[in-house]
Amino acid sequence: MATASKKKTKASTELTSGADILVQSLVNHGVETLFAYPGGTSMPMHQALTRFKDKIRTILPRHEQGGGFAAQGAARSTGEVGVCMATSGPGATNLVTAIADAKLDSIPLVCITGQVNTTVIGSDAFQETPIVEVCRGITKHHCLVTDVTDIARVVKEAFLIAASGRPGPVLVDLPKNVQLDSCVPDYDAEINLPGYSLALPHSKPEQIKQVAAAIKRSKRPILYAGGGIVSADASDQLRELVKKTGIPITTTLMGLGIYPSTDDLSLDMLGMHGSVYANYAVDQADLLIALGVRFDDRVTGKLEEFCKHGKIIHIDIDAAELNKNKPAHIPICSDVKQAMVELNKIVEPPENISDWVAQCQAWKQEYPFRYNKDFPGVLQQHAIQTLWELTHEVDPIISVGVGQHQMWAAQFYKFDKPRRWICSSGLGTMGFGLPAAMGAQSQFPGRLVIDIDGDGSFLMNVQELATLVCEKLPVKVLLLNNQHLGMVMQWEDRFMQGNRAHTYLGPIHNPEWSGGGDGSATPKEDRYPNFVGIAKGFGCGGGYVEKKSDLEAALQEMIAYDGPYVLDVASPYQEHVLPMIPGGHAVKDIIKE
Repeated sequence: MATASKKKTKASTELTSGADILVQSLVNHGVETLFAYPGGTSMPMHQALTRFKDKIRTILPRHEQGGGFAAQGAARSTGEVGVCMATSGPGATNLVTAIADAKLDSIPLVCITGQVNTTVIGSDAFQETPIVEVCRGITKHHCLVTDVTDIARVVKEAFLIAASGRPGPVLVDLPKNVQLDSCVPDYDAEINLPGYSLALPHSKPEQIKQVAAAIKRSKRPILYAGGGIVSADASDQLRELVKKTGIPITTTLMGLGIYPSTDDLSLDMLGMHGSVYANYAVDQADLLIALGVRFDDRVTGKLEEFCKHGKIIHIDIDAAELNKNKPAHIPICSDVKQAMVELNKIVEPPENISDWVAQCQAWKQEYPFRYNKDFPGVLQQHAIQTLWELTHEVDPIISVGVGQHQMWAAQFYKFDKPRRWICSSGLGTMGFGLPAAMGAQSQFPGRLVIDIDGDGSFLMNVQELATLVCEKLPVKVLLLNNQHLGMVMQWEDRFMQGNRAHTYLGPIHNPEWSGGGDGSATPKEDRYPNFVGIAKGFGCGGGYVEKKSDLEAALQEMIAYDGPYVLDVASPYQEHVLPMIPGGHAVKDIIKE
């Protein structure tokens, strides 16, 4: 992956093509892996990549969206800048969803696209789209390069912007004639970013004193931490703060792993499908210390009811997030790591919160995440918990698609370190799990990487199984297959009288397939699609399980397999993700059963 280059580069005196300047710039910024799909307008860059094959591994995804998500998986698992490349027109537009996903989750990404020649831009030339205009609202920065002498500087700026401050995606659009033009490159050209500051905002001493005083006086404090802790590499500082204060902590979906979920003070995830105890605690808190979060609607529900009786401290690197959704009593624009370092120097525990901590523990005992352990088939929750029991000690990386399985994974796979959980949170993009796991595996070839997926989400980028085989990336897929779009179906059941509106994914001749709803399951040969056959058709290993008694052995076989593997698990479609706070509602409306 990549980091912003600070070293001087040996000056070149030779004329160099734009394509070679681009690739050399990537090398200068430490890029070792690139996910790139070629096309007419990006061919010069791909030819250049073959000249640098000893320095950059180019992985060919089977779809540009897969390449974009793979670059994200690499970035999310390492903290460095992910890089992907596509051609103009449809190649570039296939990256749009991955770019939007990275923007909402603050993931550092540099996306490079080919473009038609500058002489025909605007003429509706073959495979032309104005990709900079298309992506203007979903990028942190973007640039159409029209002069070959600008390439080295623009790439330098792209990496600086993607990685600095609140991270995000940057788009660099390169016309084909600019790639073919040549100049004497200046890899140390000064950046030209008027108004953009690379300096991290820092909290002021008086602000930190205010926070410390508020903590000292509080009777019912809660820490609410999110993805900003991951971006800032501030998990250690967060753990120190919890240790010094004894304050219970809840995290967002993005924040899983920043604090050990097996610890007594962990209240796990809050929000729509978060724990009852986390939601109760935030609702009753007199002080909410929000660190690296954005008060997303899936967390807050009805805004005016969220932490209605508590004082709110909000520390975030992005000033635009402060007071945006929920007004804060003490808003602080700061690098969250710096703020916690300073806070940890002076913070004292609240004078007496033992009763409050005991209340949180009582809620935790009364309302745990639960499922029917007597169910004769394989419930999704049981499959995930069993996977956790078998794998957590080897410190795997877990990616997920989007849907019910995503929420169950967040509830039942217990994370204790950051960057082990790779999840499309803000955009909620189906098809994310498999290519994201592919990207993470490319960075950690000896690590166990597992995609916990649903059949609907998995099918959206199933073609990346071919990439796994060709690139020898041994990703494992735990496929929780209920033959439905589970989360949409759950809403149909809860709010639309169970009327099925195109959420069934199975064969038309058998629309009432039970999928183990009564403990049984359709025989493997009758299942549609045949995921084991699909996996083996791509050259992966594959297995099928429908009996609870067979699950552990099937998981062991999947883990031990030398290569990518898909385990198709027959699961019931009747199962719902609980607890659940309906959208726009408050904690008092939480559904527990």
